[in-house]
Amino acid sequence: MTAPLVRASTPQAGVALLELNRPEKRNALSNALLSEFAATLAEAERAGMRCIVLTGSEAFFSAGADISEMRTRGYEAINNPSRNADWAAIESFALPIVAAVRGICFGGGHELAMLSDIVIASDDARFGQPEIKLGIIPGDGATQRLTRLVGKPLAMKMILTGDPIDAAEALRAGLVAEVTPSARCLPRAIEIAAAIASRSGPALRLAKDAVLVAYETTLAEGLRTERRNIALAFTTDDQKEGMAAFFEKRPPIFTGR
Repeated sequence: MTAPLVRASTPQAGVALLELNRPEKRNALSNALLSEFAATLAEAERAGMRCIVLTGSEAFFSAGADISEMRTRGYEAINNPSRNADWAAIESFALPIVAAVRGICFGGGHELAMLSDIVIASDDARFGQPEIKLGIIPGDGATQRLTRLVGKPLAMKMILTGDPIDAAEALRAGLVAEVTPSARCLPRAIEIAAAIASRSGPALRLAKDAVLVAYETTLAEGLRTERRNIALAFTTDDQKEGMAAFFEKRPPIFTGR
């Protein structure tokens, strides 16, 4: 029986842990792996999860796109309808994603990590876009997302040289939220995900949507989205429960309605 390319488990209530599982290729993002990852995300959402933790192995989160596929199929390996649809599904995924990044996080793997909402990095993690060393450029979003996250100078340095940065520099640049010892990285990501999963499901979706709009539009339009989303939050049962729990000085019991 073929091992899954993405292993799924539930380490905490409401938390789905998705582990990239292609160790012989350092978790290179083949078309099959991306397809399985997008499908597993959808399954987690249908199962009622409220937060996702994404990780790889201790030594490598992901080495990038599958170079063997590119050698065989050329540009079509990274630009085909199925792969594009999978990337779009990951990008538009409504639930929060916390990435635990240990070791190498390069190329397409880095682009996948940047689609996460919170990145927790081990102190030995390295982040890079080495495509220029192959005579190509990033093709799964790094020229746009990395620039928005860390600014033009550092994005240009990383993309034009192909040289990686370490976790400490990634933290200073705002690419990651926290840096931990390697052994603490995944447990810390699960802790954060469990805290998130204890919140109201509708509020989590509305909050993520509003924050992401900030990368796509003007301040005025973003504020309109925020006002629309908080109005929607006030229509939920969870909002009424949250307010009642506050005044009754007890933990809220959110139902996701």
